[in-house]
Amino acid sequence: MKLFKKIKTIYIASDHAGLALKNIIINDYLSKKDIDFVDLGPKSEASVDYPKFAKKLCKKITPKSMGILICGSGIGVSISANRHSHIRASLCHNANSAKMTRKHNDSNVICFQGRPFVKKNIFAMLNAYFDTEFEEGRHLRRIKQL
Repeated sequence: MKLFKKIKTIYIASDHAGLALKNIIINDYLSKKDIDFVDLGPKSEASVDYPKFAKKLCKKITPKSMGILICGSGIGVSISANRHSHIRASLCHNANSAKMTRKHNDSNVICFQGRPFVKKNIFAMLNAYFDTEFEEGRHLRRIKQL
């Protein structure tokens, strides 16, 4: 994975609706990669507010880190994350959207819906996301306008 060589840490957080997917990503994906990751919660299925966890993750993101956010639809965490000026969060639904958000938008936080999800699709999206580098060029000009 190209980006794993460039980033220091991946932060991951969810709300209660994204907890099952968060745990699968941690146990079956991140723990098998040669990368440091930090689980920012939650730890149980008790109802929590997604903005709190999105904010917690966004405060940790630096140029040497990236994030994964999950809520029931993925929409809430992506809206919450994009309120932070240094964040470019993208809700992805397939490997192509995950690839393109890195390639054209230099996304630093990928967002997923926690209900429903297909494990192999999530892993394909994560592989595409972390294997794609920012293309820069005309895309950098556009990002600077955000």
